[in-house]
Amino acid sequence: MILADKIMNLRKKAGWSQEELANQLNVTRQSVSKWEGAQSIPDLDKVIQLSRIFEVSTDYLLKEEVEEPEYMPEEICSECAAPVRRVSMEEASEYLRLRREAAPKIAAGTFLCIISPICLLVLGALSEISMFGISEDMAGGIGVCIMLVLVTIAVVLFLSCDDKVKEFAYLDKEIFETEYGVTGMVIEKKKQFQDTYSSLNIKGTVLCILSMLPLFIAACLDYDVLSVMCLCILIIIVGIGGIAFTYGGVIQGSMERLLQEGDYTRENKKRKDWIGPVSAIYWLIVTAIFFWYTYGPKGNGQPKYSWFLWAMAGVLYGALIVAMKLAEHLRKK
Repeated sequence: MILADKIMNLRKKAGWSQEELANQLNVTRQSVSKWEGAQSIPDLDKVIQLSRIFEVSTDYLLKEEVEEPEYMPEEICSECAAPVRRVSMEEASEYLRLRREAAPKIAAGTFLCIISPICLLVLGALSEISMFGISEDMAGGIGVCIMLVLVTIAVVLFLSCDDKVKEFAYLDKEIFETEYGVTGMVIEKKKQFQDTYSSLNIKGTVLCILSMLPLFIAACLDYDVLSVMCLCILIIIVGIGGIAFTYGGVIQGSMERLLQEGDYTRENKKRKDWIGPVSAIYWLIVTAIFFWYTYGPKGNGQPKYSWFLWAMAGVLYGALIVAMKLAEHLRKK
């Protein structure tokens, strides 16, 4: 039995019209008609969707010598039986609009987080110069307060942007289908944004590379205050680069979510089940180390020196996630 006959038999057995099956596959009724008339064949992605919808194996669909349906294991069928969300054109357009509006706010919040230690560093350096009359305790207290205010503003920006797309949270976690025309619309918008996205990434990369220049200049200076100022310039340049990365990433990510590409493929969504708990445990441990190192019995009691733990933790977190993904990949092999 050929694929055309199998699709027709399974569709009729399910009690669906060609139009109803087409809607589930995000194709036109004419496409289903051509498949059943053996005038064309569905691509591999549609074959997989047919397998999921009819709860049969792809071997049964693709191999002519297999006459009887090979039903999938119960655990897979139960997953397929679960209702799958469908994203309409209106929902997709609204989500893309909200993320485009949120991009500059999220980029600003990222910039504030990056530059938040600057006041702490500057006041700490000035406290070592007697003419300014700033004690170390005062410098540390004011610096930490300013840092917390900047981080708080950033968190408010993040939460307000996140609240506006709360109803679309499933795009990160759930497997979904899109209605006819949605995929084509998003692909077209992604093509239009590609040049801008590439330009933002290039600018962000160049700025991050150039940010090392103040560090080299600081190494040549004997004056501590100037060295600290150079470090602050480095942080500001990195922050500007972060704006470029974040702005482009938010818009690009919104389109990848709808297309279920990049970090939002179906396989990666299943992997998020372990990324969430690992991330929570990791950052709780980092926070505990920070407080112990800064305020513990043998701590230095000076956040102006221990803030670097957060920078190190961010780099190590990226390495941890990559290592765990690699380990999972090797295990599957």
